Amino acid sequence: MIKWRKGLLSVLSALLLLATFVPAYASPANDAGRQQTPGKKQITSAEFLRMLTDTYSKAGAAAPNLAKNGDQALKREDAALYLYTALKLPKATIKFKDVPSNSKYAAAIGALVKAGMMSGISKDKFGYGNTINTEQAAVLMIRLYDRIKPFKLIEATISDMQKALQSGKITSRELVQIYLDRIEKYDDHGPSLKAIITVNPKALETADSLDKERAEKGPRGPLHGIPIIVKDNYDTFDLPTTAGSASLAGSIPPDDAFQVKKLREAGAIVLAKSNMAEFAFSPYETVSSIEGTTRNPYALDRVPAGSSGGTAASVAANLGAAGLGTDTGNSIRGPSSHNSLVGIRSTIGLTSRDGIVPLNLGRDIGGPIARTVTDATIILDAIAGYDPKDPVTAASIGNMPESYMSFLKKDGLKGARIGVLREFFETPTTDPEIKKLMEQAIEDLRKQGAIIVDPFVIPNHTEIRSKASGGNPFEYELNEYLKSLGTGAKMKTLDDIIASGKFDPSIKDRMLAAQKVDVAPMDDPAYLKGEFYRDRYREAVLKAMADYDIDVIVYPSWSNPPRLIGDLESPHGNNSGLMSPPLGFPALTVPMGFSYDKYPAGLQMLGRPFDEGILIQYAYAYEQATLHRVPPTSTP
Repeated sequence: MIKWRKGLLSVLSALLLLATFVPAYASPANDAGRQQTPGKKQITSAEFLRMLTDTYSKAGAAAPNLAKNGDQALKREDAALYLYTALKLPKATIKFKDVPSNSKYAAAIGALVKAGMMSGISKDKFGYGNTINTEQAAVLMIRLYDRIKPFKLIEATISDMQKALQSGKITSRELVQIYLDRIEKYDDHGPSLKAIITVNPKALETADSLDKERAEKGPRGPLHGIPIIVKDNYDTFDLPTTAGSASLAGSIPPDDAFQVKKLREAGAIVLAKSNMAEFAFSPYETVSSIEGTTRNPYALDRVPAGSSGGTAASVAANLGAAGLGTDTGNSIRGPSSHNSLVGIRSTIGLTSRDGIVPLNLGRDIGGPIARTVTDATIILDAIAGYDPKDPVTAASIGNMPESYMSFLKKDGLKGARIGVLREFFETPTTDPEIKKLMEQAIEDLRKQGAIIVDPFVIPNHTEIRSKASGGNPFEYELNEYLKSLGTGAKMKTLDDIIASGKFDPSIKDRMLAAQKVDVAPMDDPAYLKGEFYRDRYREAVLKAMADYDIDVIVYPSWSNPPRLIGDLESPHGNNSGLMSPPLGFPALTVPMGFSYDKYPAGLQMLGRPFDEGILIQYAYAYEQATLHRVPPTSTP
């Protein structure tokens, strides 16, 4: 049974360390105003060294042998020298008015300030000659512990990785190698997740280059040197893009998809391409003629959902830092829900579709799959924005913040008005365990200050939604994509692919159905009728949200646990394809616990166009209050 929560052990360790060193603790943000705190006992050099040795022991590291500088009260510059020597930091020059440039302490003070271990008591003064008290010593020990504790990959966030890279605990090459070893251990062997199609043979070489760049110029940003999993329907100029189909095996596009390009520009490393439901047809399972069937790492006999099941299984199993998926009906949020992850399907027009093998461009979107809201937000920041090759993204101009990171607020649910769409989980086929998790999620939202509007009702919802689809643009749009591969492409049309027979038998009917349409979407009356009703559907939902005065709508991402592999008959409970794709509105899923104590479930939030920031704010506050995410036991 899953009873512990992520972060609990680290929190307890930090509290124990604080209790060991000092009875009262102030924020270590800076040293200003604390150099002579009344009532705090001054400590000696000997006491400081004992604390330092104890900190090394708690971090599981060998303590350096440092010479004691007498038993007099310890001064700030002496503390800097001890830490500088213990950590073997490189010399640095930071000019303070009260630090003599020829002092033996100058290099140590500069190094400690640059490393973020100490700061001045003001902008111009370091506090040279001032003594250290117990509170300040404890602050330094916490910073020291955070710096020397071993880097642990499992469940490490992008921020954790950046801190480890910046402190020199690990290099990007080492990070990539750890992930490559885990892919070999858990994807190729062991539980054999079959989540990865292709590993980038130049990932280590790229990591070396980024390590060198970091040393010479510093990091480009939060994604510098971070290994990312990319779904295999994103174009990559240096790796095949197959859409999971043997018919496209070895097909290398002329350039990167826009989103991949943006990630590389941000310093991310394309570690591997992930398995997917072939041509993204299935939202229920991830089966391809390239890699076979992907398993859910939480229950190896269960599906990870589709079509981005390979990315989701990889990220859930800690085979990569985060990933890219695509979502035409459910395929970012569904697999994220089934794998205890965060998945963001953004507004149509916020992120580019350029270089993504199309399924239905009117509904296709690419976006992040990650273990935390923060990591998903970091990815979204990197990939969002205008792309001249995808005119729909012109709508993003003026509709996105400088950074979505500004919405990460722990108290972000206070005053939020949230509508509960009960029609998606008050059904005969809804699993009672999912119903129970959803009711608890509603209560958790309320406890965090949200105003719950329950029930939220969209008049004539089912009828309006059912009309908001029509036609089948797959053949036309796929043929246009195949043209973009150039004259050397082996497959030039859907007809060529069908004639080759190189695809999984499960998608044959879908392929033939697309072939029968044989008309461009702009000339297809069924498609145009569906687009007309999509606009009516958008109007109906926006009106209902206005009438109830709500910010977001919530419901379970799936109303049932993950199906057994091969089961396409039992109720699936897929709610993720019902609203966001036909509306084009943003939606995300965030972990809301485990049904039967073992199967991940997700809470879905849907908002108005370009309200990604609001969704991120509410999801982050919910995530931080509940901490439902835990890693699977099949890939320790």
